Amino acid sequence: MKRFGRVNLLLLLAVVALAVAPLVLGLGGSAEEPFTGADAQAEERIVADHPDYEPWFSSIYEPPSGEIESGLFALQAAVGAGFLGYYFGVARTRQRLRDADAANG
Repeated sequence: MKRFGRVNLLLLLAVVALAVAPLVLGLGGSAEEPFTGADAQAEERIVADHPDYEPWFSSIYEPPSGEIESGLFALQAAVGAGFLGYYFGVARTRQRLRDADAANG
């Protein structure tokens, strides 16, 4: 196996380990919703510490369900990942073209 193949395999294993470890170790098992987002946790903490607190503004759009909210978040992540993939692909192609021009000229 080539060096880059080993590196890619190790990176893939690391990503899988990071995704599976919290589930296997039971992290957050004592909470009612063990994997809530930071926004929800912050809101709970603020309400607990300052019950009379009122937000400065409200959301422009409130999704009708948690599933739609999760779907919109996934769509946002997919668009961001697509943008980053496109950018790095273009940057790599430009570098390869520069290297080829330098080798030929």
